[in-house]
Amino acid sequence: MKKLIIGNNVRKQRFLKNEMTQKDLAEAVSVSRQTIIAIEKGQYSPTLELCFKISIIFETPIDQIFFVEVIDGIKFEKKK
Repeated sequence: MKKLIIGNNVRKQRFLKNEMTQKDLAEAVSVSRQTIIAIEKGQYSPTLELCFKISIIFETPIDQIFFVEVIDGIKFEKKK
């Protein structure tokens, strides 16, 4: 397996959670706002622990927030 791209719905989930700001989410999961920005842009893959923390904040199953987009050139459909 050469390439793995992890997509996410963090931004969408923030807005569904009373338009939570990046700063509010960052504080809730004990990371910097820049980390949340990087996660939303797909520039940073969070640890499993951070994924679970985000999932708990949004009260949403982890697989509805984080998903695989591409593995070695094969695209996967995003869950809706």
